[in-house]
Amino acid sequence: MKKPIVIEQSSTVSHAMNQFLKHKISRLLTTNDEGKIIGIITEKDIGLFLLSNDTEKNLDDISILEISHPLIEVSESTPVEDAAHIMYSKNIGSIGVSSFDTTGIVTKTDLARYYIQHYVGHKRVGDAMTVSYSSMYQDEKLYKILDKMIQDKVSRLIIKDRKDNAVGVITFGDVFRISLTMGQENDVVDNSDPAITVIFPRKGFLSETGFGGTTSAKDVMSNCITSVDYNDDLVTACTEMIDNNINGCGVLINGKLSGIVSKTDIAVILSGLRNQVNSF
Repeated sequence: MKKPIVIEQSSTVSHAMNQFLKHKISRLLTTNDEGKIIGIITEKDIGLFLLSNDTEKNLDDISILEISHPLIEVSESTPVEDAAHIMYSKNIGSIGVSSFDTTGIVTKTDLARYYIQHYVGHKRVGDAMTVSYSSMYQDEKLYKILDKMIQDKVSRLIIKDRKDNAVGVITFGDVFRISLTMGQENDVVDNSDPAITVIFPRKGFLSETGFGGTTSAKDVMSNCITSVDYNDDLVTACTEMIDNNINGCGVLINGKLSGIVSKTDIAVILSGLRNQVNSF
């Protein structure tokens, strides 16, 4: 576990998103006025909010109290494999660690580091990967990209051109960067028709006049897709994810992108090992 990064529950959505990007994290623990940890807010929580928000407020005017959740905790003596099982079964990306009070947090990144330290040679990438991947086209609008990520319960999408060639990847973090810029504007400029520029009042992310409806995936995506081979040691994938500060890698089979291996897949592998560990 590590010491958590916290944010006051009275903070704004804009401040939370800035903290995600500044610290390169995907969750924050929330505190009350006395500084006691009481909850958690994640990238996915804000993603869902952006989709449903149809107010004209900007992100500096919306409190995280509207979207944060209680924190699930385990004791500090809990085996890591058991913690991984709880995270996987409850579909959460982190878990609080407590003694008399919350003292730390374990994330899927921590699980990947633990796997590197304890399970070299145990599994191949192909044993853990998802044999498919979620994708969208580079000319799709941003709100559709975000909707697809949430529908498929993923934090990244492979972006393709119309010939189905993989050309990039887009993550929640990429969405947040442009949201922080355009979400502060009272108006949205639509240049989708080259013959005319239209200025709309901003009304949420999902609406036709929201910035999510006037920005395309190609404007936000990263052009580099980090990948590993199907036959690589799973430790290699963990190392790539940690070194590149990403949550998943593309998997190549005979040089072709054929799936994804993610930190969630690492949690699944560790979850499956819990009975083996507990039997000692």
